[in-house]
Amino acid sequence: MKKASFDIFGNIALVKFPRGIKAKDKKLFADKLLHDNKSVTTVLEKTRGFRGRLRKQETKWLAGEKTKEVLYRENGCVFRFNIDKTYFSPRLSNERKEIAQKIKKGDEVLVMFAGVAPYSIVIAKNSGASKVVSIEINKEANKYAKMNVELNGVKGKVEIIQGDVKRIANKIKEKYDVIVMPRPQLKDSFLREAFILSKKGTRIFYYDFCKEEEIEQIVNRIKSEAKKSGRKIKILKIKKAGEIAPYKYRIRVDFVVIN
Repeated sequence: MKKASFDIFGNIALVKFPRGIKAKDKKLFADKLLHDNKSVTTVLEKTRGFRGRLRKQETKWLAGEKTKEVLYRENGCVFRFNIDKTYFSPRLSNERKEIAQKIKKGDEVLVMFAGVAPYSIVIAKNSGASKVVSIEINKEANKYAKMNVELNGVKGKVEIIQGDVKRIANKIKEKYDVIVMPRPQLKDSFLREAFILSKKGTRIFYYDFCKEEEIEQIVNRIKSEAKKSGRKIKILKIKKAGEIAPYKYRIRVDFVVIN
């Protein structure tokens, strides 16, 4: 059988098969996964990837318990979510830890596109942030985000806001010390909204997707958007935060607003 790839989300293994694999071979693979990974109680097949701003995918049950609800642990935190209705990437665990380590004591942090609140909660539990505001458009994700805030005991530190950051940015009065932008793959940069919510000294962690030769274009786009918003910035770091396809990367650009 051609090689299948899989991710483990706590109790659930999510498998992506190459084309042409027969149903009986998928079942054999799923049964072996259950046998070899004692923490896994459900095996699902990924039948459609994440799409749109709500970042929903489609999966099909293969073996084990018939559920699509995950209980996942990382960085001293626990997260519950529905694997079809919400977005979550276990491959970003180290990214979340690294961002948390960059937060200073007393920082007020904004996380855009926050999903079920993994960045928000990891930051709240593993840094000296005084407050973390978590904005997400997906109502189902926000339902789980509120549940996860309770599960992790950070109710007084994390605020969940339901809505489209494009529509609500102008309504938010606060200006944040740190803005984290783990963006989905969309054309809009949402940098205009980030600059609305920033002040002198705000550090922004901006995620995008591109090929190696396109990294400079991303940086130039950030500079151009800053100029349009009447802000000056300084690029602090450019990091490849994972390969998402052959020769295509998730990159993170760290920069600071200097006026």
